[in-house]
Amino acid sequence: MEGEKQEKHHTKPIRCIVKLGGAAITCKNELEKINEENLVKVSSQLRQAMMPGWSPSMKVLGMDWSKRQGESEVSCNIDDFVDNANVDSSRFVVVHGAGSFGHFQASKSGVHKGGLDQSLVKAGFVATRISVTTLNLEVVRALAREGIPSIGMSPFSCGWSTYEKNIASADLAAVAEAIDSGFIPVLHGDAVLDELQGCTILSGDVIIRHLAAHLKPEYVVFLTDVLGVYDRPPIEPNAVLLREIAVGKDGKWSVVKPVLQNMDKQGVKTTVAAHDTTGGMETKIAEAAMIARLGIDVYIVKAATSHALRALSGELRGNIPDDWSGTVIRFVS
Repeated sequence: MEGEKQEKHHTKPIRCIVKLGGAAITCKNELEKINEENLVKVSSQLRQAMMPGWSPSMKVLGMDWSKRQGESEVSCNIDDFVDNANVDSSRFVVVHGAGSFGHFQASKSGVHKGGLDQSLVKAGFVATRISVTTLNLEVVRALAREGIPSIGMSPFSCGWSTYEKNIASADLAAVAEAIDSGFIPVLHGDAVLDELQGCTILSGDVIIRHLAAHLKPEYVVFLTDVLGVYDRPPIEPNAVLLREIAVGKDGKWSVVKPVLQNMDKQGVKTTVAAHDTTGGMETKIAEAAMIARLGIDVYIVKAATSHALRALSGELRGNIPDDWSGTVIRFVS
């Protein structure tokens, strides 16, 4: 059924699905604090990547016409839209993580473990959704200020649900219609209903994999707070950036560049913040490998850098330039 709906509603191909890592757009150790500098830079780079016809001489036509904190007036000039030709944007989908939003509420109440019959879990479900949708609105507004026609779409509100934490129902009709109407859907990690345990947390990385399988983008970009995937936590001395990871038909992956001694999956050590209910970098690599198996290149790169802009713009489709820093995960038959 879902495949039929997908076929019916979705026509043109998607260029890119972007994951904005929660750690890249929020201050992960400060409760519900957005990293404004990074979010502004990321939004600007997304505009540059999405709108190849845009030039610096053109005015950015902001679409956030609501009052901002500390400002007395609304930024909106109707005449700018009347006088300017519509600049087409590439077909992108944005998914963001929660960072310092939502994880605290979810871990304190145990939402990820289920049990909606408990008052604490039910309250935590509500609190988690208030937090993550607050962040979603701020991401949508930041993109809108860059002239990106972004629309916030929450998985829970779109009827997404899980069974044992795996996606059981995810009607993409609303997402596909938004794309076909010229909008950029902005989804996020969310608290959702689970058929077996009552409720759980659906991570942005799992959402990305599901979207990639159905929308089949040309490439996927994970924007994170580090340069890419390392053989150990990057704060440790002698940590090595893994530039290229190959994924085979069986889903097993191996490091191609650089050549490391005694390297296997267990050799990649990752860290997960104490309050992170979604699995951290290990989940990210596993989900990225599943996307790569579909024949879709995945780029994991530090947000708000020149390397991120190159990945978003599709510059890495062939050979990876020596001066690019990040991790490429791709299918090798």
